Amino acid sequence: MFLKKSRNPRIVTLDDGRILSVADLPDADTRWVASRKQTVVLAVTHGLIAREEALERYGLSDEEFDGWCRAIAAHGKAALRVTALRRYS
Repeated sequence: MFLKKSRNPRIVTLDDGRILSVADLPDADTRWVASRKQTVVLAVTHGLIAREEALERYGLSDEEFDGWCRAIAAHGKAALRVTALRRYS
């Protein structure tokens, strides 16, 4: 089996004790739901992938990713739902 070399770790432990690995990241062409957005934000904030790598891989703008980060920090995963945009903005 071939493993691609990476400067980042392959797994990280989240603050709540859960393990997040590279395999847990959504596909590049994913349909965005709140849990997948949260996974990407957690991966970046815990050093699993670099911010630039996430932006490029998922085709995100700085503003969009920053919005996800602010929403999670202020209101949790529920704020990432498309139907909750008016409530939390």
